[in-house]
Amino acid sequence: MSSFDLKNETEVKEYIDKLGVEYRFGCYSEKKPEVCHLLGDYLEGIRKDFEKAAKVYRSNCDDYNYGKSCLKYGNYTFLGKGRTSEKGDPAKAYAYYEKGCALNDPDACLHSGLLLVSKLMPKEITRDVPKGFELLKKSCEMNNAGACFYLSGMYISGVLKEEYQQQQQQQQAAAVKKVDPAAAPEQRPPGAYVVERNMEKAFEFAYKACELRYMYACANLSQMYAKGDGTARDEKKAEKYKKLALEMQDEVKKQQQLTFQQGLNPT
Repeated sequence: MSSFDLKNETEVKEYIDKLGVEYRFGCYSEKKPEVCHLLGDYLEGIRKDFEKAAKVYRSNCDDYNYGKSCLKYGNYTFLGKGRTSEKGDPAKAYAYYEKGCALNDPDACLHSGLLLVSKLMPKEITRDVPKGFELLKKSCEMNNAGACFYLSGMYISGVLKEEYQQQQQQQQAAAVKKVDPAAAPEQRPPGAYVVERNMEKAFEFAYKACELRYMYACANLSQMYAKGDGTARDEKKAEKYKKLALEMQDEVKKQQQLTFQQGLNPT
């Protein structure tokens, strides 16, 4: 496509229109899944036509098995976006996340994994920590920093099986005995945990997440080095990763400020 003048409103409009035509041709005539996904992004980001974008993402997932589109339609379905009814459908969203994960989209694996391991997710989703854990592992193996971070957190505290969680809640409610599973795992019988507390593995996943530039993982890594949790105590490395986490925090603040300023001055 030829160059155009960004300051010329007419040229920009022509460029955007041509872009839409190219994406439609590539999707509907040439049947290219990657172009169909771009068409969905175009309808979403430029045209703000969320209903049409949702249809494109859904079709691209269902008909062409394009993982990124499965993720996007899962997001739309979870939020009720692009539908006549704004009510979300978590169970349907999970099905699309799971399909996206099977198609090796790391973000889809993250979403489906989190839906299964979280205690705060909608009642339509049946909690399944072992399966969710495996989905998060797959996501982390594909270098999703968030998944690596969540896995690290699961290893830090350990995850009790459902029956032991209920037992613990009953004990706490009755004020009979308060047990901190992270601090005293020996008080639980063998096999009580879906994920056993393991600081060495927690360190490994935090390290990978930090290498992938996940700010909170770098902060945790600093604490682990400072305390010698899951690794040898090393004050220099603790300071190194603390500094790195703070640098990332500054980057986030600068990006937020830039986004805010662009919102105030869209032209």
